[in-house]
Amino acid sequence: MAFIELSNLSKVYGTTTVVENVNLSAEKGEFISFLGPSGCGKTTTLRMVAGFELPNTGNIVLDGTDITNLSPRDRNIGMVFQSYALFPNMTIGQNIGFGLQTRKLSKTEIKEKVAEMLALVHLESHIDKYPYQLSGGQQQRIALARALAINPAVLLLDEPLSALDAKIRVELRLEIRRIQQTMGITTIYVTHDQEEAMLLSDRVMVMSQGHVEQIGSPSMIYNHPATEFVAQFVGQLNLLPVSAVDLDAATCTVAEQTVHFETAAGREPGESPRLAIRPEELHIGLPATDEEVNVLRGEIASVLFLGAIVRLRVRVNDVFITADIFNERDLTFPRTGDEIVLNFSKHACWLI
Repeated sequence: MAFIELSNLSKVYGTTTVVENVNLSAEKGEFISFLGPSGCGKTTTLRMVAGFELPNTGNIVLDGTDITNLSPRDRNIGMVFQSYALFPNMTIGQNIGFGLQTRKLSKTEIKEKVAEMLALVHLESHIDKYPYQLSGGQQQRIALARALAINPAVLLLDEPLSALDAKIRVELRLEIRRIQQTMGITTIYVTHDQEEAMLLSDRVMVMSQGHVEQIGSPSMIYNHPATEFVAQFVGQLNLLPVSAVDLDAATCTVAEQTVHFETAAGREPGESPRLAIRPEELHIGLPATDEEVNVLRGEIASVLFLGAIVRLRVRVNDVFITADIFNERDLTFPRTGDEIVLNFSKHACWLI
């Protein structure tokens, strides 16, 4: 049996269904991210797990116990909010110890646990400071320490890094993952940032308009998207109009040029199919002789320097294709109007 299981969870406000039949099973110690755009239902699903919202249908089972209708305080769940939610009139030590105090632990036990949590987040010297004396990143670490101090069965994080600047977010991502793995705590993390979800998670649950699009490992979500929404939302994607599709030969026509694609059993394209291919799967120049490698000829429409990568926008007849190449210190950039040849494997593209 899974450690935490969501079964057919739905939430309706008035006549609007914001979460519809969400099913998820997570193992003990697993890190799961809920990923999707604003308004897709991921935070509402998290709040139902926390007990701040009650589902209209479905149930939540934690370690064999149905907690669907329990109050938040009776669920043994820790939660970290986007806004930190620290008590401004309490010191850092008092903030971390607050949950332990309400559980009537002794002063000695509280002191030891607070010291342990501060060491875990590397903020031991800040015990007597107040939240306003700490940076945003430090305050979020304290919020994490407070949530973990009560030894929760599950840790919930609701977009905890969205209020921080880019550099601090990157550092704190790694810190969250380190702490989660150190404690072995089952964690559910809500984010709209695909990079965060890919970096942190054992599995990702992609949501759209209240329902689950796909659940899988980061590599599965990225390399084998189950739906067009997942393919477009996670990473960059070219969706190219096609014609003259031959499913038996696994070929189609893109911008008047023949392309071989990889077939997927049981998945046939709809009435207006498109060819999907990631920008990083496209390579410049003619390939070695290989019947399974596709070639498209066009011209450079634009060149964008993005640091680690250079993004080329290529016009192939009336179709525009984005190709990403890795930057090198002595790389000579192509220029707008230059002719270019793109090649890619048939395994790199698929029909939607």
